[in-house]
Amino acid sequence: MNSSSSSPESAQGNFFFYSSDEAQSWQNIQLAHMRHPAGECDSVAPNDHILCLSLAPRPVHLLQKQDGKTYTGMYGKGDMVLTPAQSRFFARWETDDQLLQIRLSDQFLRTVATESLNTDPDRISLVTEFRTRNPQVEAIAMMLLAELEQNQQPSSQLYIDSLANVFTVNLLRQHATKKPQIKTYEGGLPPYQLSQILDYIDNSLEQDIKLADLAQLLDMSQFHFGRLFKQSIGLSPYQYLIQQRVERAKRLLKNTDYLITDIALECGFNSHSHLTNKFRKMTGMTPKAFRVN
Repeated sequence: MNSSSSSPESAQGNFFFYSSDEAQSWQNIQLAHMRHPAGECDSVAPNDHILCLSLAPRPVHLLQKQDGKTYTGMYGKGDMVLTPAQSRFFARWETDDQLLQIRLSDQFLRTVATESLNTDPDRISLVTEFRTRNPQVEAIAMMLLAELEQNQQPSSQLYIDSLANVFTVNLLRQHATKKPQIKTYEGGLPPYQLSQILDYIDNSLEQDIKLADLAQLLDMSQFHFGRLFKQSIGLSPYQYLIQQRVERAKRLLKNTDYLITDIALECGFNSHSHLTNKFRKMTGMTPKAFRVN
């Protein structure tokens, strides 16, 4: 399932030893949706942990080897294989295959282990997994895939940061040598901290806000910040950001004669179509229809 027949030396851009139909590299996580005929691969990624999720419409027979272990059997849709960084991986598949490959930076995983789980990253590591399942990881992977396939508009870094953090925490909790415990925080953010964050977001709507920017304001991990923020107002940071961008767009549509394209950019959307997509989801109508209504 880690696919390809080429070597690391022939890699181009951010992607190594495979070909993909669609690929995306974000700050700490790389994604590729791959379809390929029968073949084999022999690869190693020194700085990335690799998870491959089968998307094949019918089961595919594979021979896999890594860390001195061998697995032979059928992979169906939803089955995963996990290859820790620096592990050599060999696979041979007999029919057409389709999968989602997620490459997670080891440095990012170590940061999440330290900041979100209060765990020494030198005392915890991911373990080799053949044909495993994890509904939470699969759900997050499919959200990332949905973003990958929305090629008409760039993804929000805040949304991708949030998914990457939750994805990494789930991997560490379920597929590591130790099972770290997540601290429990109740009650959300104190009012003064929440007000600080809401003011920052409202004053920065036109910018590409990152989860790290918000968490750093309160000197806490990105994962814990995201959980506490949602406990406070019932929305994730990304959901609140989109809500406020749409609210600003409403005001500009009603109170100015700006072009809709200009309004989109002033509110932090990447394009007219990006604004229209989010606006319709929240209001049930297009910006143009809202303006004349």
